[in-house]
Amino acid sequence: MATLHIRNVFKRFGQTEVLKGITLDVADGEFLVLVGPSGCGKSTLLNLIAGLETISEGDILIDDAVVNDVHPKDRDIAMVFQSYALYPTMTVRGNITFGLKIRGVPKAERETMVRDVAETLQISPLLDRKPAQLSGGQRQRVAMGRALVRDPAIFLFDEPLSNLDAKLRVEMRHEIKTLHKTLGRTVVYVTHDQVEAMTLATRIAVMHKGIIQQYGTADEIYNQPANLFVAGFMGSQPMNFIKGTLEAGAEGLWVTVQEGEAEGLKIPLADPDPAWNARAGGAVILGLRPERIRPVRDGDETANGISWSLQRMVDVVEPTGADTMVFFALGGETVSARARPQDGVVAGQAIRFRFGMRGACLFDPKSGHRL
Repeated sequence: MATLHIRNVFKRFGQTEVLKGITLDVADGEFLVLVGPSGCGKSTLLNLIAGLETISEGDILIDDAVVNDVHPKDRDIAMVFQSYALYPTMTVRGNITFGLKIRGVPKAERETMVRDVAETLQISPLLDRKPAQLSGGQRQRVAMGRALVRDPAIFLFDEPLSNLDAKLRVEMRHEIKTLHKTLGRTVVYVTHDQVEAMTLATRIAVMHKGIIQQYGTADEIYNQPANLFVAGFMGSQPMNFIKGTLEAGAEGLWVTVQEGEAEGLKIPLADPDPAWNARAGGAVILGLRPERIRPVRDGDETANGISWSLQRMVDVVEPTGADTMVFFALGGETVSARARPQDGVVAGQAIRFRFGMRGACLFDPKSGHRL
């Protein structure tokens, strides 16, 4: 097992700066997920950790030893690629044991190791097949087996599930998480899928344009996003952003949202941060997760500072199974809410929505930072 420290790392390809001062500390046994849109630099950072790319500036330390100039084979890491990278002419057994054979591990020891790994990954019946005879999920298990058999200090995963169908991705996520719990090894995992990130990680680094936007637990990143990018990127439905003006009075703080020529809507804030008072009179962006906006049901209570309700015409309804996403207009923006299938919401219907204001975020419209 190992710790990983990334210290002010830059990566440049010619004049293009791909990574801009990345600093991260990964504790022994942690599962770090690097998540972000395509081109944000997450795979480049993984390649630097693996030693497949050279660092332009900064240091990478494994167990407090700088490894900038250490060859990949000497870093005690194992990597699982998106493309599986299996040898097509070798059997599953051959693919898993190839690295061991190159390192001179005796045959009897190799056989014991491959048997143990095959049992762990439930691929024992596949050991004599070749990659072309395997499904995508089976190939991914073989690629994982090749990494596991090395028993490395750090596992690196580069979007390993992106080629699998939705059902298989869910199954493999569960297997990877169970494997991490069993082995206790340090893992760095790259994905563009924010659901995958939140499902697997002990901590998440959200990346955008070569910069770490936020580093924290899934709960911190989801409920206390550092900025508008993180709030909009993380979540199977992004956070709603509603432009308004922060105002203060005897009854507390509220956000006034303008709608055409009509008098502004006053949306009260629950448990406001005392620091928000200094921003009264200024423009803000109110952030609310869709699950905090729901159709009013019998027995719901609406109280100033806790929840607030508003009647709106439903524009679009999207059933997703367990939930139904409902969309309507507010303050010139399209707002999404979560409903239950049994609520029976249909497009064109005017219904009242309850806004749960605990957990609301405020953002600076200029910097994008959470207030």
